[in-house]
Amino acid sequence: MDELTDVQLEELRQSLLSLREELQLALSKSSEDSKPIDLDLPIGRVSRIDAIQQQKMAQANKRSQEVRLRQIQSALKRIEAEDYGECKQCEDPIGFARLKARPESLLCLECQTKLEQR
Repeated sequence: MDELTDVQLEELRQSLLSLREELQLALSKSSEDSKPIDLDLPIGRVSRIDAIQQQKMAQANKRSQEVRLRQIQSALKRIEAEDYGECKQCEDPIGFARLKARPESLLCLECQTKLEQR
């Protein structure tokens, strides 16, 4: 695979910045959804169970978004350190198409596939 061109690198940097902004906004909105359920609210048992289930899903989604946000911030730091786009396993370049799809990727597709098969 070829190393990233300056144009590709800038496109990926802009994509990461945009994703970071979207996730930060989503996380600020999701804080309300993941608050504890007030058990003293006069709602039925089924409604309370549904509310608790919705809360658990919101909390799981929030954790997933927080992980991805940390990965994006790490990728932006790697761009600054000129260490972005290199597979952390085999040290080969990570293809532009893969980074376009998932710009925070640490591994090339081959190494990621091997990791998932374990």
